[in-house]
Amino acid sequence: IIKLKREDVYIANTVKCRPIENRDPSQEEKDICWPWLEKQIAIIQPKIIVTLGRHSMNLFLPELKISEAHGKAIKKDFPEIGEQTFFTLYHPAAALYNGGLRQTLIKDFKKIPKVLRETDKG
Repeated sequence: IIKLKREDVYIANTVKCRPIENRDPSQEEKDICWPWLEKQIAIIQPKIIVTLGRHSMNLFLPELKISEAHGKAIKKDFPEIGEQTFFTLYHPAAALYNGGLRQTLIKDFKKIPKVLRETDKG
């Protein structure tokens, strides 16, 4: 849809092990895994961080609601990883359970190249 090459994309999970019975990760699990995610971000130095779903968004932007933040680029500074540009998306699985989100997800996803270009100008 957006013509990015796989080698230009790095995928990381906020929690490094799968919670039992596919439950939501606990705050303790997120806290335990944060140092690994922090190191990944520091090493990779991404142009943008695209969060998929509310759990990953809430790790970085807990003050926001995904229904209001999806499809928007948001800058935030962190002591551990510096200033980052976040682009929030609904999790793709949400579109499976709520067909109405599919078009929203596609529309938001198509905005990523523009956000990357604007970040390059930065």
